[in-house]
Amino acid sequence: MKAELCANGDFLARSRQTPELFSEPCDFTLSNGVAVSITAAGIISFTPAKVQPDTKHIVLSCGVHGNETAPIELCDDWVCALLTEQLVPAHRVLFLFGNLPAMDIAQRFVEENMNRLFSGAHSDGEGLVNAERRRASQLEQAITDFFENAGKHRFHYDLHTAIRESKNEKFAVYPYLHGQARSEEQIAFLSACGVKTILLSQSPTTTFSYYSSHQHHAHAFTVELGKVQPFGKNDMTRFEAARQTITRLISQPTLELAPMGDDVEIFTVNQVINKQAEDFVLHFADDTPNFTGFAKGTLLAQESGASYYAEHEGEAIVFPNASVAIGQRALLTVVPTTLDAQ
Repeated sequence: MKAELCANGDFLARSRQTPELFSEPCDFTLSNGVAVSITAAGIISFTPAKVQPDTKHIVLSCGVHGNETAPIELCDDWVCALLTEQLVPAHRVLFLFGNLPAMDIAQRFVEENMNRLFSGAHSDGEGLVNAERRRASQLEQAITDFFENAGKHRFHYDLHTAIRESKNEKFAVYPYLHGQARSEEQIAFLSACGVKTILLSQSPTTTFSYYSSHQHHAHAFTVELGKVQPFGKNDMTRFEAARQTITRLISQPTLELAPMGDDVEIFTVNQVINKQAEDFVLHFADDTPNFTGFAKGTLLAQESGASYYAEHEGEAIVFPNASVAIGQRALLTVVPTTLDAQ
């Protein structure tokens, strides 16, 4: 299997088609001295021959939602290039292809939204009763193992695409930091990836990026790179800045970045609206883009016993989804801010 993987670089295809090949951990070394570790289907890491105190420890995850294909295709390309030695890592890199069965049916998930199952949420209530919950637990363990003896330079970029159009095509959610300072350098990195809009979360969540940030003190982000498209239908030129910048992050000892520019828009979350009743309804059109602003006092959503209004002039909507399960987030609203104001 090692010879075939190194010749073809087709780790993702094998993970999807014959996951039983990876039922046991597999470790080997490439001819360039890079150590490869496969712990399960869709979980693979690369460690350079020399690990030094300034070595970065980078997690790139994708496919937590199985129909968000562009990040999956990007990560597949990086893994292929690393296995075939076309790309040589200067740092440790862990790739996580999240929800393999959901990829096969071109859906966000099979039974349950995996990006609400981290920080132990996979074991709440009924416990590990479905494949998504078990996979979330496995992904957490993969990150725990990867960061176990890592230095302080820890990063996790959880790559996604959004369900709907967005006025700001690419944006990132910066997890709640419990009073710690936000990193201008990280925002500059995201800007170099073409991500010019940052949402500052103001509360703990059960997302993958919050898990890595809070539990492992990594610089972590949920990165939305565009809109959901089927496999093979993405215009990959729209992701070229992200491809080039992350390739440089992986392969260069140091990454020179321009400072955070004035073209970066920063928003803070104002309202987190969770669906509490089956009759929850949004009061704007289904095709309303993310980051559409509303006048103060506009009715945004309604359900039995509650109505939700824009509290500020221009308050904008992000991630509206009335179809989520009871208790899950159906809408975020955001307002402009600055890093200094946080």
